[in-house]
Amino acid sequence: MRKLVAILMLCPAMALANPDFWKHEWPETDFGTTTIDNWVEILSGGPPKDGIPALSDPQFVLVSQETRIGGREPVIAVEMPGESARAYPLRYLTWHEIVNDTIGATPIAVTFCPLCNSALTFDRRVADRVLTFGVSGKLRNSDMIMYDRETQSWWQQAIGTAVVGMLTGTELRPVVSWMEDWDSFRHRNPDGLVMAQPPHNRPYGRNPYEGYDSAYKPFLYSGEFPPHDIDPLARVVRVGNKAWPLDRLRTLEGIKEDGIEISWTSGQASALDTAEIGQGKDVGTIRVRDAAGADLPHDVMFAFAFHAFWPTGIWMLGD
Repeated sequence: MRKLVAILMLCPAMALANPDFWKHEWPETDFGTTTIDNWVEILSGGPPKDGIPALSDPQFVLVSQETRIGGREPVIAVEMPGESARAYPLRYLTWHEIVNDTIGATPIAVTFCPLCNSALTFDRRVADRVLTFGVSGKLRNSDMIMYDRETQSWWQQAIGTAVVGMLTGTELRPVVSWMEDWDSFRHRNPDGLVMAQPPHNRPYGRNPYEGYDSAYKPFLYSGEFPPHDIDPLARVVRVGNKAWPLDRLRTLEGIKEDGIEISWTSGQASALDTAEIGQGKDVGTIRVRDAAGADLPHDVMFAFAFHAFWPTGIWMLGD
């Protein structure tokens, strides 16, 4: 799937950024209402609207029945009180990026932007409506722009906020989730559920971004690199507007700092390293908890993306 990389790198036409050019594809989007100051920030990633098909109402199987997923493969874990724990494998999300699901009474969107390594889960309820999200095909700072089918507003995945359209400025409520290796999830949740393989023709388990997390520069990104000589594709743990370098946490195997505890355990493969997701280098699993031991919303993202969306954010370097 290196052809995808070549397409992304070699198509200058993708840089066209003008709402007038997009209106034929987005006739119901209110481009006059936006927080975007410079439309050049928004690029086409190649696929058109819904060219990457988001999933809705996915099917699940019992953990004990799953045989496809390798033990080191990453999954997004969502564990809600009173409900069966659910795992959303990155072998599927890499190709679909958004899963619209409902756990109990809570409609959620499980999202993964491969170009930023950002895996976030949101409550889909906004005011008096439930939104259903799709993939716009647009990028900003190399991060996926989602859209909702109800108002055709555009949403920045990394910050969970609408940036174009009638819902501009609306923030989605985060739902606690984290990435971990499949073995850890299934051993902790033997009666849990895992998303079944979607009925699409995709090479699930393959990584179309082979070698990406060791590249020099992010795809389709022209912003500033992070400060402090931090590699733009180094992973950081973001909690609010603060970022902890993953290498620091790996060395210390976790830390208690700033009123929270961040743990690191080995065993999770990078989804953006080798051709086979399950064979990727060990990036470990992060859990973030408050002083009372409750899990906190967080993200494990690339440093360039943190700097792009939190330019005045705080780098927790331990110096």
